[in-house]
Amino acid sequence: MPLVEIFGLGIFDSITSQRGYAVVIESFPYFLGGAGYTIALTFLSLSMGMVLGLFLGLGKLSANRILYFLSTAFIDFFRGTPLFVQIFLLYFGVLPLFYDNDPISSAIIALGLNSAAYIGEIVRAGIQAVDPGQQEAARSLGMNQRQAMTYVILPQAFKIVIPPMINEFIALLKDSSLVSAITVPELMHRGDLVFANTYQATWIFASIAVIYFVITKTISTIGDKVERRLATD
Repeated sequence: MPLVEIFGLGIFDSITSQRGYAVVIESFPYFLGGAGYTIALTFLSLSMGMVLGLFLGLGKLSANRILYFLSTAFIDFFRGTPLFVQIFLLYFGVLPLFYDNDPISSAIIALGLNSAAYIGEIVRAGIQAVDPGQQEAARSLGMNQRQAMTYVILPQAFKIVIPPMINEFIALLKDSSLVSAITVPELMHRGDLVFANTYQATWIFASIAVIYFVITKTISTIGDKVERRLATD
């Protein structure tokens, strides 16, 4: 058998003649639409998590026992239970008590609350990593506690928390595949639908894995550049 058929056109022709290859090519725009849904879902959930996580992190550092207790209980619950369980609990149990919920809003809330618990710990650790002398210096300049935290501590903590925040973004993006269980039309759910019609499991889920990898690698690369830029400022 000629080498070209082993290492060249023979292999290429063999791959392109597979039914799974045709399914992936035909479904690729559909998968890209799901990837866009995944990115949007992750961004909205992370935005919610960052806002709530900031308050949770400050709550864990608060001298107020009620704020400390509530923040700690929230973080412990959402970090100590599976995200898959949280999604079902919120979608089928909790959120219907407050409004006529739908899969997309439920997914954003579930992912956002889960992310907030982890971001709260990231914020707490970032603030505690700032030299305590910075707080004392700010107070000696006449700043109160809130001003010192806003203008001195948090800007320095921001640089510290960039790497773990990028990791949280990537982890949340991958975890967003769990919301396919409540029929959110993101990447994994669309892959499930195509698989149910074609049964080309290897081709479909390998393609989805590659799309996830490209997205996470892009985010990681951007995060590394931002981190290096901040380190030189």
